[in-house]
Amino acid sequence: MRDFLDEWECAQLVALIDRDRRPSTLADDQGIPDFRTSESCDLDPADPLVASVQQRLCDLLAIGRAHAEALQGQRYAPGQEFKPHTDSFNPGSADYFLHCADSGQRSWTAMIYLNAPEAGGATRFKLIGKTVMPERGKLLIWNNLRPDGQPNPATLHQGMKVRQGTKYILTQWYRQHPLP
Repeated sequence: MRDFLDEWECAQLVALIDRDRRPSTLADDQGIPDFRTSESCDLDPADPLVASVQQRLCDLLAIGRAHAEALQGQRYAPGQEFKPHTDSFNPGSADYFLHCADSGQRSWTAMIYLNAPEAGGATRFKLIGKTVMPERGKLLIWNNLRPDGQPNPATLHQGMKVRQGTKYILTQWYRQHPLP
């Protein structure tokens, strides 16, 4: 969906990310060096713009805010990437039991591009042959689960390397059940 956020909203959110960013971490640390090389931060839900974006996403998806994780901002500098991964957790793994015991799997992902770097930074869904180029204000949404509730392998995606410029995105993950 193009123009989910306008130019002013994107600029304000970029400033919030730049203010609070830190090296990104992985929920499922596989021990692979340089798997995710971006910087990120959880945005303050008390900020009126952050709250507005979260509510608009919830309204669009018809999902209650109690199912939403913290809205995460991410910054990718030249050479940074997020290698192929899914946003759901591997059933039966230690991380699944740690992160899904209370609120279930990550059911949906909503990702918003806040800008377009000069080169690179696309989101590639390899198994379905789809590559999405960054465009300011563009919203992508995908269902991380199949109808039977199992992880959807077709959502395997990667944040491709930024070759020139800087890429900023927002990611909103939703859970099957309300968060505690």
